[in-house]
Amino acid sequence: MGEIVRLQKYIAMCGAASRRGAEELISDGRVTVNGKKISEQGVKVEIGADSVMLDGKLIKPSGKMYYIMLNKPTGYVSTVKDQFERPTVVDLIDTEIKERIFPVGRLDYDTEGLLLMTNDGDFTYKVTHPKHEIDKTYIAVLKGGISIKGLAQLRSGVRLDDGFVTSPAEVEMLDAQNGHTTIKITIHEGKNRQVRRMFEAVGSKVKELQRISIGTVELGNLPLGRWRHLTSHEVSYLKNL
Repeated sequence: MGEIVRLQKYIAMCGAASRRGAEELISDGRVTVNGKKISEQGVKVEIGADSVMLDGKLIKPSGKMYYIMLNKPTGYVSTVKDQFERPTVVDLIDTEIKERIFPVGRLDYDTEGLLLMTNDGDFTYKVTHPKHEIDKTYIAVLKGGISIKGLAQLRSGVRLDDGFVTSPAEVEMLDAQNGHTTIKITIHEGKNRQVRRMFEAVGSKVKELQRISIGTVELGNLPLGRWRHLTSHEVSYLKNL
């Protein structure tokens, strides 16, 4: 008898989506188990015994797991495919594995830096789930300056344009010259364009933004547009958050 797991976990194990993404696929009626369309959550399947199909195609757990760090350039979207046919981060990965992996979370089109990619849906769930509150550190270059009051507001939490109040951020001023200010900021939430919106909330505008670390996993000197496999230590750390 094979291991019995929830359907969304099985889909994640197959590398078809993250666990949260799998829940959406199920709700949309795109998944069948042994020929029966499933649209409710909580269904369990037996690995190796039950036949699971996504959009009419049989899916099975991936044999090899990939864990990749990419130094994402601007001008790429953090998806596998883009409806507007813009370049995607998957285009930057070697052909032999590009079809199997997907981004872990997202970086904005106009943001560069550390982006994790994998075909392990459980890994994605661990890294992106809000309950884990993993720190993410960015270097932001602002157009103009920022007030002492603005820095204090960021450090205590600010209200974004949709009413969401951010948790306190770690903020350090690194440089200020030639009409630009460089700030190092660490947050653990992942709202859409959050860092840019946080600075806008205190009257500053981000000109350039780069993510340099996720938890203790650092971008280091990885060249822009290049990627590398995570070390076993990095994978273990992220899996055990």
